[in-house]
Amino acid sequence: MSEITIYPARRIHTMSPSNPIAEAVAVRDGIILEAGRIKDMQPWLEGAKVTVDEQFADKVLFPGFIDPHLHPSLGATLLPCQFITAFEWDLGKHKVPATRGRTEYLARLQQFIADRGPSQELFVTWGYHRTWHGIIGRPDLNAIAPDVPVILWHRSFHEVILNDAAIDKLNLDRQMMASHPQIDADLGVFFETGGQVALNALRPHLFAPTWFGRGLQDLKQLLHAGGHTTVGDMAWGIFDFELEWQSYIFAIEQAEAPFRVQMIPRGIPDAELTGTPEEALARIETLSDRGSHRLFFDKHVKLFTDGAFFSQLMQVQEPGFIDGHHGEWLTAPEQFEAACRAYWNAGYRIHVHCTGDLGVELALDVLDKLQFERPRFDHRFTIEHFGVSTEEQVRRIKALGALVSANVYYLHELGEAYWRHNLGHERASQMARLGSLAREGVPFALHSDFTMAPARPLTSVWVAVNRIAESGAVLGPNERISVDQAMRAITIDAAYVLGQEQRIGSIRAGKSADFTVLDDDPYEVAPETIRDIRVHGTVFEGTPHLVKG
Repeated sequence: MSEITIYPARRIHTMSPSNPIAEAVAVRDGIILEAGRIKDMQPWLEGAKVTVDEQFADKVLFPGFIDPHLHPSLGATLLPCQFITAFEWDLGKHKVPATRGRTEYLARLQQFIADRGPSQELFVTWGYHRTWHGIIGRPDLNAIAPDVPVILWHRSFHEVILNDAAIDKLNLDRQMMASHPQIDADLGVFFETGGQVALNALRPHLFAPTWFGRGLQDLKQLLHAGGHTTVGDMAWGIFDFELEWQSYIFAIEQAEAPFRVQMIPRGIPDAELTGTPEEALARIETLSDRGSHRLFFDKHVKLFTDGAFFSQLMQVQEPGFIDGHHGEWLTAPEQFEAACRAYWNAGYRIHVHCTGDLGVELALDVLDKLQFERPRFDHRFTIEHFGVSTEEQVRRIKALGALVSANVYYLHELGEAYWRHNLGHERASQMARLGSLAREGVPFALHSDFTMAPARPLTSVWVAVNRIAESGAVLGPNERISVDQAMRAITIDAAYVLGQEQRIGSIRAGKSADFTVLDDDPYEVAPETIRDIRVHGTVFEGTPHLVKG
């Protein structure tokens, strides 16, 4: 019989209402035997080889944190970039200071270009945002770097800006650029489907081992430091299905990373959005006919409605944007409906990128149609991101049996900026309306969509509980949620959104022995300090992994 390990702790929050607090948890072969008092575990212990591991005796244990919407390939691609951001970023190895203002941004960019390594063919930077850095385009990049290929990656990820040297280096067709509806050839801006054109040309550079491989190693350290034991790759294949898969096998499966990844492919596999929904479904079924211990599939798929939130390209209902501009569709509404129908009828659980309330409305209209045509129980149709929405939509989400996976970090970084420049106070202060979801009893999760938010679940909890904006002001206080609701949203409710609640998300008999170990208890500290709680380490399938530093 295998050895039993008992982990006592100062407190164990099981996230199971039937048995909410435990003093210890017993583990065998990576599976939880029981959580509770050691003296009550005696029937398991008699005649067994038992080790009592006291290393977490003064710590607080939770189920392993889950980020149900994170992009490992995106993170691995961006982490080797030079970050120039409007907000400070903690990247583990170093902190990136905030840079504000157009002049300051261009000066910092020029300095980094001058300091680049001699072997660096392309200079790629991430974090630019017009709200804080002004309008910057191809002429500006040409002026400061006429001979160096420069790729300026927007904070949203959905948009890149190239100078002439980069356009030539990537052999991009300038005639095509002039006619493409989502490319501004004059400014060198490639956005949404136009952005995919630029990314396709960048692929050979981004997937070089010295770039993507290094990025994956940095990402693994960040995920572990955040306390993750499970993440959902929400849109696997965002660059290239096979290249990403082989890289994951090498860096995650073979390297035995202390977390698992649920692979959720993007449901329209080609950048041009051509082909029939049935052909897309057949391709996804073929791609998903694989899996390993740490990389697994479970008939989930990701689809898209409107454009990026950070690019202000979400589709919003009346009264629209303050400046009168309009959003963009990532998928034409009729094509989105056809794709949904194909996956719905095949029994898939569908996750839909929706950032504006018009995007949410489209998703709910399609769900309503599908439920009428072919009713399904426990379908877990999930609205992803949930930036701008209405209270009426929340009630409709409830009525249709849908779920929400929200990026509440939008509120912290963008709430006040969008209040003053884009949406007005009412809508901006209510973005990611979690309080409304809680009042209606809609299950929801919190995610980072890394790098749209830091890969730190406790930061998402901090925003959800406090709704503290950039200046320190509280926006939308009636949309705050309790600490317990927020902790559930990164554990058991996140597991529910991924359809994995029988396996992970709470500490109870029969589940995987995945724990996140904290120095302090989020239920006991001042809510304003939750994001400062240190992650001491994790236990993945029964094996401890301490965070370095």
